[in-house]
Amino acid sequence: MSKGQSTKPEPKSAREKIREQQAAARVQERRRRVVTYVTAGVVAVAAVGLGMWYAASTSRSEEATGALAPITVQPDGSVVMAKAGVIRPLLDIYEDFQCPACKEAERVSGQTFKNLAAEGLAKVVYHPITIFSQEPTRSNSLRAGNAARCVADGKQWMSFHELLFKNQPSETAEGFQPSQLVELGKEAGVTDPAFEQCVTSGKHTQAQLSYSKKISEEQKLTHTPTVKLNGVELDNPVIFSPQELRKAVTKAAK
Repeated sequence: MSKGQSTKPEPKSAREKIREQQAAARVQERRRRVVTYVTAGVVAVAAVGLGMWYAASTSRSEEATGALAPITVQPDGSVVMAKAGVIRPLLDIYEDFQCPACKEAERVSGQTFKNLAAEGLAKVVYHPITIFSQEPTRSNSLRAGNAARCVADGKQWMSFHELLFKNQPSETAEGFQPSQLVELGKEAGVTDPAFEQCVTSGKHTQAQLSYSKKISEEQKLTHTPTVKLNGVELDNPVIFSPQELRKAVTKAAK
């Protein structure tokens, strides 16, 4: 071929054309996958965010809607909170002052129980029991249960109830000592001069044990907290969600 003579590219074979088409198709497929993965990631992040928001919203504690419903300490140690004439729906709360899950239930849903009673939507009955059999949790629970039985006034009992959970000792340490319980009673507004002697002497310890055994057997309790709505045990997702708890009680009232 002489200088200055132009050359033309040889025509591509069918095989080369197929290879180029396949390469272009692979590029397009990679781009499509990248877009798909990015989109899926955004959706996944949004779903996680939505799930966290929903969990937070359903577990958000209620604010007080008004004054407490009348509270009456019963001779057996149970405590009734209800407006006059309200007998159903009936919420029975079986709890142990040493139980960490009970403390959490009180923190999350305690105000909902109070609100439901105050609004006349339910009769709420607290059953403080001792469910632990090993030390030091057993003795801690018994001392707290005995002290709660030393409070006869309903409003003072509720304040004391709240303080016991807020000051719950570790499951591995001795706690709820008589001197501490007496101080918590004073903080709750207890003025009965017999309260201190009742606490320090363990006056109601045997009654607490007997009631715990009786109620645990009758109700077939295996854990605390156990909350029953008209005799039917509620699942934990309901107990620990003020929103779901209110829905369940409202539905039971219909």
